[in-house]
Amino acid sequence: MSAPRLLFVCLGNICRSPLVEAVARRRCAEAGLDVMVASCGTGSWHVGKGTDARMRRAAEAAGFDLSGHRARQLQRGDLEAFDLVLAMDRDNLYGVERLVTPQSTAETGLFLEWAAAAPPAEFPDPYYGQEEGFTEAVALAERGVAGLIRRLRGRQKKAK
Repeated sequence: MSAPRLLFVCLGNICRSPLVEAVARRRCAEAGLDVMVASCGTGSWHVGKGTDARMRRAAEAAGFDLSGHRARQLQRGDLEAFDLVLAMDRDNLYGVERLVTPQSTAETGLFLEWAAAAPPAEFPDPYYGQEEGFTEAVALAERGVAGLIRRLRGRQKKAK
């Protein structure tokens, strides 16, 4: 079985999805799971830009380096290139599902629900809030990724 290809999606790809990508990359490697992870946004406003400075600081305080991240926008081809496309909230999921075609092969869903880490079902966007919202986002990403790893392990056992 080839390594699962996971794509995390938020609105601008400068806060939540790059954070979850970084947490998933590290925690999956530590768990011995062979996965490919990436992130993107449904909107184009921040394409090519780095992670929001507040998210970068909160992530760095928890040991995650987001300095090399550059935002990109979700493309229709992502729904064929990835096995699992997980959105941070329902608006993001709607943006993903609008691009689904008969050629799309990716399973889609809400990150926290799919990872069995809800509630909340939606990953709150800290962008318009205060610094503590970014710190809370790191903790929520860690909890969500822990659930994601459990679910991926369960799938691997069933596939054998």
